[in-house]
Amino acid sequence: MRKNWIGIPALMILLLLPSLSVAQGDDEILTPVAEEQLEEPDPGLDVPGAVTVQDKDNDAGDNLLVSFELPANTEGIFAYNVYRRVAGELGEEAWNLVEVIPAEELPEFIDGYDPEYPISTGVLYEYRVASTTVDGEEFFGPIFEAGIVSKGEIYHTGKTKVLIAGGLFIFLIFYYFGKAQRGAKMYLRPIAGIEAIDEAIGRATEMGKPVLYVPGLSGIADVATIASLTILGRVAKKIALYQTPLIVPNRDPIVFTVAEEVVKQAYLEAGRPDAYDPDSVFFLTTSQFAFVAGVNGMMMREKPATNFYLGMFWAESLLLAETGSLSGAIQIAGTDAVTQLPFFITTCDYTLIGEELYAASAYLGREPKQIGALKGQDACKAIIMSFITVALIFGIIDVVANTHILDWLRDLVTTPIIE
Repeated sequence: MRKNWIGIPALMILLLLPSLSVAQGDDEILTPVAEEQLEEPDPGLDVPGAVTVQDKDNDAGDNLLVSFELPANTEGIFAYNVYRRVAGELGEEAWNLVEVIPAEELPEFIDGYDPEYPISTGVLYEYRVASTTVDGEEFFGPIFEAGIVSKGEIYHTGKTKVLIAGGLFIFLIFYYFGKAQRGAKMYLRPIAGIEAIDEAIGRATEMGKPVLYVPGLSGIADVATIASLTILGRVAKKIALYQTPLIVPNRDPIVFTVAEEVVKQAYLEAGRPDAYDPDSVFFLTTSQFAFVAGVNGMMMREKPATNFYLGMFWAESLLLAETGSLSGAIQIAGTDAVTQLPFFITTCDYTLIGEELYAASAYLGREPKQIGALKGQDACKAIIMSFITVALIFGIIDVVANTHILDWLRDLVTTPIIE
């Protein structure tokens, strides 16, 4: 009996040992530290969701609106890289990184603005988005087919205001065209520089000295050069009537050829083709400052009584005008180069500012079409100035009475660039 009493407790201890060891193991697993170490992160939480692609309205078929779903877990994500490829192309090299969106911004953008990766009309694309960490590690989401192709629209609905304004402008131009052709006398605002042209040519005639005309230093494709050559024809016609010597140096070979024909035609229209001097219009050099040095030398040798600088000018404008001022000549300049206008205004007697250069031919020639175009432009400017005046009045009312009239007027006359 004694042996059985000893064996029973021993047997019970042996049976309880496994349960005690298991209980001790369970206590270690339930500790917070151990639980965090054993939990594996779900990689799907860091991957962006579905990509949605829409065709952008009011474009030429070269833009797509792309958006995607943010991942459920955005912690640690620095940015989202959006990749695009043509549907059906295989290989990693087919993917192009078209946009990088910071994590704090909205998950949408307009695809097609990057000139290196344009959108082609009618081409089907595929997209995928990757979440990027600060270290540059990427977690790619699934590939999504766009489902649509980009197509262009014939009419931009957001620019109806521009269409109305353009139609009004064209109507005013043709209205004044017809009015001028019917012989109606229309008032043109006097411009001092244009009215002084006759006086300047007459002064050179009285002094028996030549007239220097520089048609700018740009090529024939420049609008300012074309306007200058038009004025040259008017000036040369008056010079032919007064029998005054004319000097027209040129920097561009094509401008030289055109200027030669313009002056020759002006002498023919004046009825003095025999008075035309073929050497009065000549090509000097294509080098900018060599041309300026040559013209300055002529000023100091020939001592012209009148200098015209009409056209496009750059850094040489002050060199020409200063030398002409030292020679004692009356100087009339005109250009649409904003950076050179201060130099001409300072050193010349008269300066045609900006569009006054283009209006000069209408003032001098008095042709119906040119006068009609000029009056149409003035009418459009009057309308714009009226809108500005009304907006100023409404702005004062808004400040005093706290209304929203100015906001309505702003929406009426403005057109958003990007919709």
